[in-house]
Amino acid sequence: MRLVRHVQDLPYPDLDAGSVVTIGAYDGLHLGHQQLLERVIHVAEDKRLTAVVMSFEPTPKEFFGGSSPPARLMRFREKFESLEAHGIDLFYCPRFAAPMRDISAADFVRRILVHGLNARYLVVGDDFHFARRREGTIEHLNALAGVLDYDVEQVSSVVVNGIRVSSTAIRDALGSGDVETASKLLGRPYRMSGKIVKGDRVGRTLGYPTANVDLRRRQSAVMGIFAVRVHGLEGGPHDAVASVGSRPTFNGTKPILEVHLFDFDEDIYGEYIHIDFIAWLRDQVKFDLVEDLVAQMDVDADNAKTALAANA
Repeated sequence: MRLVRHVQDLPYPDLDAGSVVTIGAYDGLHLGHQQLLERVIHVAEDKRLTAVVMSFEPTPKEFFGGSSPPARLMRFREKFESLEAHGIDLFYCPRFAAPMRDISAADFVRRILVHGLNARYLVVGDDFHFARRREGTIEHLNALAGVLDYDVEQVSSVVVNGIRVSSTAIRDALGSGDVETASKLLGRPYRMSGKIVKGDRVGRTLGYPTANVDLRRRQSAVMGIFAVRVHGLEGGPHDAVASVGSRPTFNGTKPILEVHLFDFDEDIYGEYIHIDFIAWLRDQVKFDLVEDLVAQMDVDADNAKTALAANA
């Protein structure tokens, strides 16, 4: 999959035959996103066009969210790898800044979609909005379609157990510890990925050595203690218990992801791993005594093993 990051890279030279384009944040690649991507790829193969996803980095919600943006479900690398795995040909992901914020709906369609990406077919969701102040709608796309020679297809939302699948619904579920619902909306366990970095080795002194993963997020969608499965290491997947939080017992301030793998003792610094969240166990708690923390960690490990055995 090709990656294009800048507005000045348009018009993209390898799209002479045209493209099928879908646009959105695509945060989490949930069941609704997957339905859109499947349609994009099907149309692209049928019409022999290039399958394109257009997104933004940072996302518009992060841009407008200031110091308190919504928690990101996926890092950029995770999104790229997932789109590539789904079979997308080109990922156009320019920076979202003032010029993109202020572009009109008509200019967005003409300059970026048609002139820049040579869009011949657009696939959008049923809540799709774009351009300045979210003024662009499906009606704008349809109004310009005949003039600019492209087709538009609107795909209905996916509903699971009465819940409309969306990144917001998944964040809400994860924020309340409802990992099961989040997994149903995603079509798979919620996953966080990252490189294992050196920590201060506090866990090892407590009898629970951990792999510390750099979150690289301004906010985490999950907080607390979880039963998890770790992918990406030799002999995996590995059962584990994980903590996402600021380690209040040790007066920490920055959230980190710490993973204790059961029956595992290898040097894995620098490895890139994937952590699937299987079950929420409890909130993070500040303990007055380290001994009380260790006793709770024993309970957490046992509870994690039970939860993982039930989800084998």
